Amino acid sequence: MSFTGSKRLSQLGSAIFSEVADWKREVMNQGVDVIDLGIGSPDLPPSERILNAITEAVRNPAHYGYPTSEGSLAFREAVARWYQYRFGVELNPENEILTLMGSQDGLAHLALSLCDPGDIALVPDPGYPIYSASLVLAGVEPYLLPLRAINDFLPQLDDIPVDVAAKAKFILLNYPSNPLSAVADRAFFEHLIAYAKKHELLVVHDLAYSEMAFDGFKPISILEIEGAKEVAVEFHSLSKSFNMAGCRIAFLTGNEAAVKALRTLKSNIDYGVFGAIQAAGIAALEEDMEHDHSVADVYEKRRNTFISALKDAGWIIPPPKATMFIWAPIPKGWTSRQISREMLYRAGVAVIPGDAFGAEGEGYVRIALVQDEVRLLEAAKRIGDWLRTVE
Repeated sequence: MSFTGSKRLSQLGSAIFSEVADWKREVMNQGVDVIDLGIGSPDLPPSERILNAITEAVRNPAHYGYPTSEGSLAFREAVARWYQYRFGVELNPENEILTLMGSQDGLAHLALSLCDPGDIALVPDPGYPIYSASLVLAGVEPYLLPLRAINDFLPQLDDIPVDVAAKAKFILLNYPSNPLSAVADRAFFEHLIAYAKKHELLVVHDLAYSEMAFDGFKPISILEIEGAKEVAVEFHSLSKSFNMAGCRIAFLTGNEAAVKALRTLKSNIDYGVFGAIQAAGIAALEEDMEHDHSVADVYEKRRNTFISALKDAGWIIPPPKATMFIWAPIPKGWTSRQISREMLYRAGVAVIPGDAFGAEGEGYVRIALVQDEVRLLEAAKRIGDWLRTVE
C-alpha cells in the first residue's frame, strides 16, 4: 500500500532549488571544494552579548513550560522600543506586535488567516518563494507583479487592472528585496499606502533586510508613512541583522486587526518561541539600541570586494544598495539555469538561478555574500578563470 502527498505539494517551492542541491551534492561527492554562495544563511555567529543571554536563559527553569503563542510581553516591549529607536514608529506591544518563529513562519500562515479560497493576492515576480507557496496552502490565487530593471524593480501599481485590485485582499512587497537587492524610497511607500487605501487593500511589507544597507542608505519602515497602520503590516526578523537565523525569531507589526488574525491562527497551531530565544532577542535589540550593533559594514566590504574582483574578471555587476545578495545579470547566450550549473560544475561556485524566484528572474543569478572576503576573492577568481575558457 502506498501513500502520496496532496496535490498542493506539487505546487510548493521551486524545483530549481532541489535541482541545485542535487548538483551541489554531485560536485562535492567528486571531491570539489565548493564555495557555496547559494543559500542566504549568515556565516557569522551572534554577538557575545546575545550568546551570553541565551546561555543564561537556557538554565532558567521558568523557560521550560509552554510559551505563549503571541510571545512574551517583555520581548514585544523590546520590539516596540526598537521600532521607536530605529524608525520613530510607536507600536502598542499588546496588540500591534506578534512574535513569530522566523518571518517565514508568519509569511507562510498570513494568507490562511486573512483570506478564503478563491481570493486574490498581489505578489512580486521575482519574489521570495514562500510568498507564492503561502497562497497555494490557503487556496488563494496569485496575481503576479512583474519587477523589472527598467522600473528599478518596483511594481507599477497603476498598471494593475482595476477589477483585480478590487478583488485582491492584500499586496505583498519586500524592500530591501530578496532576491533583487532592490530598494524603495519614501515616495514609493507613500504612493503604495495611498493606493492601498483607494482599493481597500492590506499592504504586507517584508522588512527583513532593513539593517543591511550600504553607502549611507537607510531603509525606512512602511509604518513611518502617515496613516500606514490603517492598511499595513510589516514583518521583521532577527535572523540576518543579528546573525540569529537558527534561533527562529521574528515579529509582525502594524494593523491591529491583521495582527490579531494571525495571532488567532497561530494560537491554534503552535505554542510560540522558546523563552530563552526570546531573551536572546531582547539582548540583541537592546545591544543595537545602545551600541548600533550593525552587520552592514561586513556585507558592504564583501560586496565591494566581490564586485570589484568580478569586474576584473570581466563580469560587470551593478552594486546593490542593500541586503546580503547580489542580483547579477548574466552574460548573453546563457539561461540562468545553464550558467548556474556550469559555474558549479566548472568553477565549484554555487549560486541560485534567477528563475527559481519566478519567470521574471530569468537572465539573472542570485549570489549570497555568505563567505568571508578571502573565499569571495577565490570564488571570483574561479569564475573569471572559467569565463575566459568559454568566451
